[in-house]
Amino acid sequence: MNKFLENLFLPPQASTHAKAVDDVFIFVTWVNIVFFLIVTFAAVYFSIKYKRRHANERTPHVTHNLKLELFWSIVPLFIVMIIFFWGFQSYMVGRVAPNDSFEVQATAKKWLWAFEYPDGTRSINELHVPFGRPVRVVLSSEDVLHAFFLKDFRVKSDVLPNRYTEVWFEATKPGEYVLQCTEYCGKDHSKMRGKVFVDSKADYERFIADGPADWKTMPPAELGKMTYEQAGCVSCHSIDGTKGQGPSWKGIYGQTHQFVDGSSQVVDENYIRQSIENPQGKILKGFEGIMPTYQGLLREKQINGVIAYIKSLK
Repeated sequence: MNKFLENLFLPPQASTHAKAVDDVFIFVTWVNIVFFLIVTFAAVYFSIKYKRRHANERTPHVTHNLKLELFWSIVPLFIVMIIFFWGFQSYMVGRVAPNDSFEVQATAKKWLWAFEYPDGTRSINELHVPFGRPVRVVLSSEDVLHAFFLKDFRVKSDVLPNRYTEVWFEATKPGEYVLQCTEYCGKDHSKMRGKVFVDSKADYERFIADGPADWKTMPPAELGKMTYEQAGCVSCHSIDGTKGQGPSWKGIYGQTHQFVDGSSQVVDENYIRQSIENPQGKILKGFEGIMPTYQGLLREKQINGVIAYIKSLK
């Protein structure tokens, strides 16, 4: 029956801590079911037993029942204390990462996740971790309140500006898992999704060296389109000529841009690279300087892909 409830209400368990969280949840669910049945049965039973039979019938005056009052006070208190200590113990285990944890820095910003690994490698909306090790994720936000949620690992934490929070997990099997932001953070909140890849040792080392495997066979413009969608460019730059918070990419290659400082430059490969790595260096007239730098966040292959994609948007 517990398995039935788990399959009915809960996603698959994919971390060492998931079962402990689910056990508390299932226990609380059973308590709710039992008390729901007791209260419902009592309501139906007493409504029938003490139904008014005739107009002159009077309900007996009952002041109290000490045994019943003690029972309905002590038993719920005992159950609530069990839930508290059980849940608190599980909470503490889930908050304190083991000393040998693999540590990753995660930064949330509208509307993407940026990850930095121990060797300085960075990725956007894709977290790669080695299988067989506990993983500690140190969280921070560059703008507003976000929330880091991995449902299969039963991991969730608010991500706050000007403050660090953390979560940890140890996956029970390699694979691909969904990362969600579960705190409303603006108009593209629903698009702030990522993936967590639990890799074998060889796959993780290959990722650090080369990026995802499918990049090797992907045409540059296609990789650029994927980067456009995953890195958050889609939030500010349209590809149909519509003006957004940033200029549209449609037909932009080869144009001459005028900047707020009075200078101008032709949109070529160098200009696009400068705009990605140092967007505040030259701010286009008619727009605000709100774009964050992507220096170190995008690999060389991704930058070249973005350039190729912009070229293709005639």
